[in-house]
Order: sequence, then C-alpha cells, then structure tokens
Amino acid sequence: MLLGDRTMRREGPMLSFLFRGLTTQEPRGAALFDALTAEARRPDWYVEGAVADTLDGRFAVLATVTALALVRLECEGEAGDRLSVAVTERFIEVMESEHRELGLGDPTLGKTVRKLVGMLAGRTELWRSANETTWADATRRSLYKGEVDSEALEHSAGALRRFAQRLDTTPLERLEQGRIA
Repeated sequence: MLLGDRTMRREGPMLSFLFRGLTTQEPRGAALFDALTAEARRPDWYVEGAVADTLDGRFAVLATVTALALVRLECEGEAGDRLSVAVTERFIEVMESEHRELGLGDPTLGKTVRKLVGMLAGRTELWRSANETTWADATRRSLYKGEVDSEALEHSAGALRRFAQRLDTTPLERLEQGRIA
C-alpha cells in the first residue's frame, strides 16, 4: 500500500505535466474573436446592408469586422500586437475547422485557408488606409462582389463606421475580454 501511495504522488505531477494543455481556459484571442463573430452574424448586414447571405457573404462580413479590429489593435503597441496575433491564429483555426466540416480534405485545406488569410490581410490593408473620403469605397470593396444598391451601401458603411468607433473607444483589456463598447 505504501508503495502505491508513493507511485500515485509521483504520477500526479507527471500526469498534470502531460495534460497541462487540456484546460478549460479559453485561448488568448478567443473572446475577442467570438465577439467579432457575433457582430458578423447580426441580421442587418444581410437585410438592410444587402450582403449576400451565403458562405462568401458571411465570410466577407467576418473578415471585414476582424480587419477593423486588427487595425484598432495596431494602436496598442506590443500588447496589441500580441492580441492581434492571437485573434489571427483563432481566425485560422476557425476557418480550418469550418472548411473541414464542409468536407475539404487535407490536400486542398491548407491552400484554401491560406487564401482566406490572404483575403483577411487584404481587407486589413484596405481598412488601414481608409479615411473619410474613401470609407464608402472601402465598404464596397470589403463586403460586396458586384454592384450594390446605394441605400444598402450607405447602411453598411455607417454600420462599419459605428463599429470602428466602438472598437476605438474600447480599452485593450476589454477588447481582450470580448467586451466591445
């Protein structure tokens, strides 16, 4: 019995070392990415904004709000960079998982996810350079593939501007918690 007790004490720390990664703690960036996903799921993007309610349209909204968040995080220096990397990593994980569920296999999955990450990077660059005079054009390029009704474009441009303002007024700690103002 005594030997068994010592064995258990020795294995306890060893097993906790081996299974340390199996915690219920959310990975860094997950809370903010969840908040961005919730924003992208709002029906007004697809109703009043007339973004196509398809996989491509939903990706466009998610990539756009994520790009706006990444641009916002750039203002926070090193701490913002770390959170930006974590959000981008979460974006990659989710895209990979979603596309696996759609039936994409290993040979094409990597190429598809790289393309999606490139699309996110393109949107981030677009929003990094957007200003008052180019906001509507950036909205058109970021959310729509073809022509869009001016009323729908106006709605989406306004919604993106309000979202960007909410991001700007939210402290980094709250962004990390996924609590956008």
